[in-house]
Amino acid sequence: MNIRAMFIDMDGTLLKTSNEISKRNREAIQMLKNQGVKVFLATGRQYEITVPHHRSLGLLTPLICLNGAAIHDGLTGKLIQANTVKVDKDHFHTITDGNTSNIIIHTVKGLYCSRISREVEEWIREGNVHPVYVGNLREADYCDVLKYSVRTGALQFPVTDLFSKEAEIIHWSDGYEVMAKNISKWSAIKILIRAYGIAKEEIVTIGDGPNDIQMIRHAGTGVAMGNASPIIKSAADFITTHHEQDGLAEFIERYLINNQNYQISDGF
Repeated sequence: MNIRAMFIDMDGTLLKTSNEISKRNREAIQMLKNQGVKVFLATGRQYEITVPHHRSLGLLTPLICLNGAAIHDGLTGKLIQANTVKVDKDHFHTITDGNTSNIIIHTVKGLYCSRISREVEEWIREGNVHPVYVGNLREADYCDVLKYSVRTGALQFPVTDLFSKEAEIIHWSDGYEVMAKNISKWSAIKILIRAYGIAKEEIVTIGDGPNDIQMIRHAGTGVAMGNASPIIKSAADFITTHHEQDGLAEFIERYLINNQNYQISDGF
């Protein structure tokens, strides 16, 4: 493979369930960097809880955050690309009132949420940044929304149809996310590879979730983790092992590190 860049999802891909990068994954990424391959993180996370891992890997490349709604400079952290989603706020809150465990709104200025959940507590601890606002979001004066995240505890297909004309919807097993139309990790990747003069045939993308399916499908080489759902795996060129078994490193070691004798085949 003639690979010049790799775009890596974080949760369920780079990270263990413990939120740590394994020694094997860390060493595999370092070997890629030593070969001159540019390594990027592409995540649904906000910047504050992405950048500690970015720094620990010694990366200088831009960070793709919030599923492509935000791109941050790899050195300064400055927001260099923002794609805000515009939905009718009253309509949104009418639909989500009373049937969610939490509503999280990521904005250019910070995080707004209906309550401090265990997830938000972890974000505060990891990123050392508190929400701008906690409480009744109807009363919050928020603007420049990058992503709405609605935690319901279950899939919400009928409800999300109410937003489909004005936004992109990502379905999760515990709820859904609402983003600007035509925005995804892949839309952000296209911006970056154009800036670096890299062809899509020269990139590898790897991930496990519904927010990864476009980048897996459209990249020159798309890789699904062993812990991904069948629909994600069906979009991939390769399927590696589970993230708890260092599937990221396994793929890198087997297919991307030079001076190894291997034969490419579909899957493992």
